[in-house]
Amino acid sequence: MKKRVLAVIFGLSSGLSLVSCGGSSQKKVTTSGLPDRVLVSQGVTASISFGGLVFIDGQNDTLARVPPLAGGTSPGLMAISPVRNIVAAFDQRSNSVYASDTTKETSLGHVTLPGITSSMVIPTSSPIGYAAVPSASVNGYSLVGAVEVMNLAAGGGITTTIAVGNAQTVVSNTAGSQLLVFSNDSDSVTVLFPGLAVPPVDTSCLTNPPNDVCVIVPGFSRPVYAVINDNTAYVLNCGLQCGGSQQASVAVFDLNSLTVTNTIPVDAATWALLNGTTLYVAGTPPPPTPGANTCTGGTTTAATTCGRLDVVDLNTMAVTHSAVITDGLHDRMDLGLNSQLFIGSHDCTNIGNSNNPSGEVRGCLTIFNTISGNVVIPPVNGDVVGLQGFTTRYVEYVAQGGNLYVYDTLYDALLFTDYIPFGMIDVVGYPGDVKAIDFF
Repeated sequence: MKKRVLAVIFGLSSGLSLVSCGGSSQKKVTTSGLPDRVLVSQGVTASISFGGLVFIDGQNDTLARVPPLAGGTSPGLMAISPVRNIVAAFDQRSNSVYASDTTKETSLGHVTLPGITSSMVIPTSSPIGYAAVPSASVNGYSLVGAVEVMNLAAGGGITTTIAVGNAQTVVSNTAGSQLLVFSNDSDSVTVLFPGLAVPPVDTSCLTNPPNDVCVIVPGFSRPVYAVINDNTAYVLNCGLQCGGSQQASVAVFDLNSLTVTNTIPVDAATWALLNGTTLYVAGTPPPPTPGANTCTGGTTTAATTCGRLDVVDLNTMAVTHSAVITDGLHDRMDLGLNSQLFIGSHDCTNIGNSNNPSGEVRGCLTIFNTISGNVVIPPVNGDVVGLQGFTTRYVEYVAQGGNLYVYDTLYDALLFTDYIPFGMIDVVGYPGDVKAIDFF
């Protein structure tokens, strides 16, 4: 594939980034007066002793002069409800989830978890969230892990602890009535019906499954994540990459019958994004398969290990295209305007320093043009911890390596091949995640 470098811009440096699909005449009035609000979780650094969720003016990519929302000392991972009325951030210092009402721009309170989480969801507009805590313990049981049911309203807390061994990731259907839970080093998927769980501690998964609360479905290969569409879940079998014995695949899982109806082999699978009838699946194939994770066929690089992006047509249940991308554990993906798919990972191969004779710089971000199939690896080091595009601007925010970058996605379509020095939004502290509150 032809090597090109994506242009990145800051603020008003390019008029192209201000192209709007819907105009601004219908913008709603907000408490802060900002029509396009973006929140960034700001963690502490050696130079600052506070954290929070800071507001970004999404119209001109600048820090807003608005007081931040509470997020604890070191907020990172964020979750937002489908209608974007509630946002929550996990504070790594206190193991607490801080919630805010975005309609009033006020903090609701916080819930303290029994351990660290890397996965939480707010399925509906109600202030009920779910967090997977792999280290949570339950009295009387040696197996650790749970899904914590959180009441994020003011004065709320953990209403129910649903014990699920080694619970690592939780995914919800749109109604919040059914949860898929993925556990470390497991070949099963746990299906929960949280509305039937009995507080304060429900041990249905440990005592007598299947039952009304918990069904454990075997037959997978190290499943790690799923994308849900109506009554179908596309479960990612990580397989060999995660210590399993089988090739990576996508299992088509019927949520009514709780059965696998089809299996689609892919190169690797730890994260995915669904767009219509196309499923984009990313991962890093492991050895021992010869050539499975090489960088052959991609852009010229000093890296010796690369990941793969597979494009799956759900009508034919087959992979129609595969691309070489950066390696690492892929756990972020966002499709912005102009058909640009941003794919992020962590613990990837970073290339580039003062002693690098080739001059190459690359990190954990890949940008894939879903129309042309072109791949761009931006010259930025570091893990990708947040991605956020817009429906009214050709712009993508990327939280990577301790900075918040702004990418102008129009440059790829216009075939600009020169690299314009990237800009960034000067967030004080470490940007841990980014979420847009307003799209219109």
